[in-house]
Amino acid sequence: METSTGQGVRAVWLGAMLLGLAACSSTGMAPVDERSPAHRPARADGGRPVTPQIAPSTNGLHTVQRGDTLYAIAFANGLDYREIAIWNQLESPDRILVGQVLRLAPPADAVEIKPLDDEPAPSARPLADPPVLREPQAQLRVYSEANWAQVSGAHPVTAAAPPAASPTPVASAPATAAEAKPANTEPASSGSVDSWLWPADGTVIGRFGAAGGKGIDIAGARNTPVRAVASGKVVYSGSGLRGYGRLLIVKHAGEFLSAYAHNETILVKEGDMVTAGQKIALMGDSDADRVALHFEIRRYGKPLDPLTYLPERS
Repeated sequence: METSTGQGVRAVWLGAMLLGLAACSSTGMAPVDERSPAHRPARADGGRPVTPQIAPSTNGLHTVQRGDTLYAIAFANGLDYREIAIWNQLESPDRILVGQVLRLAPPADAVEIKPLDDEPAPSARPLADPPVLREPQAQLRVYSEANWAQVSGAHPVTAAAPPAASPTPVASAPATAAEAKPANTEPASSGSVDSWLWPADGTVIGRFGAAGGKGIDIAGARNTPVRAVASGKVVYSGSGLRGYGRLLIVKHAGEFLSAYAHNETILVKEGDMVTAGQKIALMGDSDADRVALHFEIRRYGKPLDPLTYLPERS
């Protein structure tokens, strides 16, 4: 018959064995904390955290959030990114800081940036009257000893030869049509971009200006390739602009921007240089009610009708 002490030792031993077995059968899962998937922010675009939304400012200010770029802020507010850089004395439009408050309206002494092609071109015109000659004026004389003596004062002139006729001032001839042509003959619609390509295959279902549209909409199948319309630099890639879904903005020569919205997948990242015709995204319906590409062209912050830039389709 076991004593009470022996029974207690056996109970302790059995308890230790049960604990060991439980530890061996454990799955090793860590407790849920703030880093577990249930507590992470929603993700989009292949695992990237959702970009904070950039809405048009109502007070003329914007507080920079993670993921913002100056180009996207300007795009959302219909402004020229260079003006925002000047108003806020930014050393580079590519460098803004999280938490920085940017003014989106010019200070009282700001210099307005106006595109050169918005100004009337200078034109040449002929002078109405010949130029007036004022004293002192020189006379052109044929060389002779008498003329030399007169102008040098060496000897008195007894019989001066009649002075040669002074050349009559010639009025500027009227400018010909070729001469009157402004130096910059490049059409305003082409800017500094040599040629534009269509961003995607599909049917145009929405036009510029219709229902306030700032671009065109091209319907197509999901994952239809979206291509850069011209060479340039990717200055924004994200989903931070309300109503645009997964958006790409590419900067081109001549201060042109092209924007590609509602993508299913983005294939390039900010800072990448792209070439005309390069596949940069796949068509989708992010933040839209159907699969389609929303495409915009802007210059100096102003939306332009893409159909005046894109080549005609056969």
